[in-house]
Amino acid sequence: MHLLKYLQAQGLGSRKQCLALIADEAVQINDRVCSDARMDIDLLNVRSLQVDNVNLIPVPLPYFYILLHKPADYETSHKPQYYPSVFNLLPEPLRHLDMQAVGRLDADTTGVLILTNDGQFNHRCTSPKHKLPKIYRVSLKHAADDKLCTVLKNGVLLHDDNETVQAEAAELIDAYTLLLTITSGKYHQVKRMVAAAGNRVSALHRSAFGSWQADDLPIGGWRFFQPESN
Repeated sequence: MHLLKYLQAQGLGSRKQCLALIADEAVQINDRVCSDARMDIDLLNVRSLQVDNVNLIPVPLPYFYILLHKPADYETSHKPQYYPSVFNLLPEPLRHLDMQAVGRLDADTTGVLILTNDGQFNHRCTSPKHKLPKIYRVSLKHAADDKLCTVLKNGVLLHDDNETVQAEAAELIDAYTLLLTITSGKYHQVKRMVAAAGNRVSALHRSAFGSWQADDLPIGGWRFFQPESN
């Protein structure tokens, strides 16, 4: 990949803006000043990136994967309506990269969220036929017993739907805390399942998405990862 395309792919601006950075010799890759817009960049060997003497985190290319610990009161959207976008949790210039969330979390739901520019990976993770498990820690409004778990595992009919949905697993941690595993991804599914089983969700946290977890990250924190390593 030529330097100019590389800088644009890093979210550093338009073609004109990136050409200006190169002409000003403001770009250093692996501690080397880069002044030729057509120089080839070895994507696998970029160890450091500096622009105007500011150290930036190089975005892995051509595909990148971001694990985010989503806080409450953020929308999983590039065009949020009521709360800030989860993409605003990323630093400049990463937040301007072309990427999508792998599935969505409601504004009031916390936990692991994956962002990527890899459309095939996104499809594999969200396609119903792949049955990727997602584990939620559900805070219940009303005290529950094991009957709730039995109902959820046997299947419930969601409001305005014509087929039952079953939990892959359901376990009560205490009377007000449920661990629920699902492999599908319907709109507001966990909240609707719990309501159909006769209870209500007062708080919701996704603790695992497939094999990926965000417990090692602070709330609002993020990191790059490679799917092959999980």
